[in-house]
Amino acid sequence: MLYIKKIAAAVIIPFLALSSVFSCSSKDAPPKGAKELRVDFLDVGKADAMVIQTETGTVVIDCGEKGDGKKIADVLEESGRTSVDYLIITHFDKDHVGGAPKVLKSLEVKNVLTPDYDGTVEEYDKFCKVLEETGVPRTRMTEDMTFTLDDAEFTVYAPKETFYGENDENDFSLVTKVVHHKNTLLFTGDAMEQRLDEIMDIGQCTLLKVPYHGRKLDNFKDFLKVTSPKSAVVCTSSNEFSGKVQDALSSMKIPVYATCFNGNITAVSNGSTIEFTTEKDSVS
Repeated sequence: MLYIKKIAAAVIIPFLALSSVFSCSSKDAPPKGAKELRVDFLDVGKADAMVIQTETGTVVIDCGEKGDGKKIADVLEESGRTSVDYLIITHFDKDHVGGAPKVLKSLEVKNVLTPDYDGTVEEYDKFCKVLEETGVPRTRMTEDMTFTLDDAEFTVYAPKETFYGENDENDFSLVTKVVHHKNTLLFTGDAMEQRLDEIMDIGQCTLLKVPYHGRKLDNFKDFLKVTSPKSAVVCTSSNEFSGKVQDALSSMKIPVYATCFNGNITAVSNGSTIEFTTEKDSVS
């Protein structure tokens, strides 16, 4: 069973007392042959932009707003990578798809996964135009998909409905689960109440990317109970981060990292432990 072992300075409930480096650890040594899996949660305001790197594979989940795509390209350039195996756009709000054209133009993107609907914002139109120009294959997901990169198994969960209400795109969010030996990482996009209900049986996780930028959701606490995360990351601005969500995380003593307080956040899994490094300490 995984648990959190906090170093002395890591009094992170409440989350406003973060230092630069923490580790989530179990007593078990890394599994034999396990390679590192790295996740960069980029500080792009109230937006999502995440880069996952296995030993040789790369997955990008969402690209922030227009202008944020360069930050993703810079992260991969620093790692010496020039290609992306899967670009996952969870849904088509501008703070998720806006930076995608830059990523498509800057890197060799092999596959694009999106929900099966058409967006309504200008940023979506630009995304579609660049997709056509680059010839990158796009899969409009109507059923779940599993793929493996090195020693990590990725499952992308498609939305179960074709309509969630007028002007409500959030519940179309693709949800991605990454199993890396003993660690499970869960990325939930902007899933709201209906979408969380759909994935209540997704299982427990080691790391949860908190849905909907940490805004209030009526069933969020129920979702926390069934997923039982050992750590959480919130991609958000301080104005968006709901006090009720903070209270729910605090009540379960879940260590929390937030881009609005910690800047860029890096989580590295060795298959048994997850170590967090933050760009800056939070200021209480």
